[in-house]
Amino acid sequence: GEQVAQACALAWAAFDGYRETSLEARATLLEAIAAQIETLGDELIDRAVAETGLPRARIQGERGRTCGQLRTFARTVRAGEWLDVRVDTAQPQRQPLPRPDLRQRHIALGPVAVFGASNFPLAFSVAGGDTASALAAGCPVIIKAHGAHPGTSERVGRAVAQAVKACGLPEGVFSLLYGSGREVGIALVTDPRIKAVSFTGSRSGGLALIQAAQARPEPIPVYAEMSSINPVYLFPAALAARAEALAEGFVASLTQGAGQFCTNPGLVIGVQGPALDRFIKAAGERLPTCAAQTMLTPGIASAYASGVAAMTEHAEIAAK
Repeated sequence: GEQVAQACALAWAAFDGYRETSLEARATLLEAIAAQIETLGDELIDRAVAETGLPRARIQGERGRTCGQLRTFARTVRAGEWLDVRVDTAQPQRQPLPRPDLRQRHIALGPVAVFGASNFPLAFSVAGGDTASALAAGCPVIIKAHGAHPGTSERVGRAVAQAVKACGLPEGVFSLLYGSGREVGIALVTDPRIKAVSFTGSRSGGLALIQAAQARPEPIPVYAEMSSINPVYLFPAALAARAEALAEGFVASLTQGAGQFCTNPGLVIGVQGPALDRFIKAAGERLPTCAAQTMLTPGIASAYASGVAAMTEHAEIAAK
């Protein structure tokens, strides 16, 4: 609780000044963060692999994506088009009434709480796209690190903090918090100094944050990506033409990242018949040949096991 309050106080103190920094200064910060992450070298990769069980090549690719996101936002900030600046100059002679000088631009809301995702320890985490976009817009960021990769989060957090310091910006522009359970998250979302929330994670966790944000005296937006069924529709002509190839693609998507990709297919819809039977048979033969993977957290592993157990209790499902 104290750390949440301290982080919010620092962010609020930094907000007015940071909101009015030049576009060049913000772009420079984003580029400095990317450079600091790259400076961590193999140490960051080693730690992320050890904490997540994800393949080394996947983590290396994700680091590239993370730094690419930061540099893309830097280019966008410099261009300035996102400010949507509009100027309607005064027309004092206009009849029947004069028109005043009207000016419009997008401005930062305030400090943003960002919740790191379990399945992307770099690209959707401490210095991921949500953090990059908030910093680009002129909003200080408070990150709630995900418990699945605390060491990875700490290293990236230090890199961001070093970049903030090197750019001569206030400490409160960026803070990193830890905490198990939902206490820290709810405390963050209900703090009046937080003006927006970004969340990637479970449906239950996201809805809890949304409810807390809506119950505030001043409700705030929660931008949440939380779970998905991801239905896949198998059209008859496609099934008839390439049932086996579709089955192979389905299994690859199903098992990618130990099943923890946001594109993971959860429901297949097709017309009963020989073509669909071919798809089911091919997928059934392909699945047992897939290599075992380490799930990201004990919680995810136990949820998977209980989900399988619940489904196999149904005779209709077990019969298939």
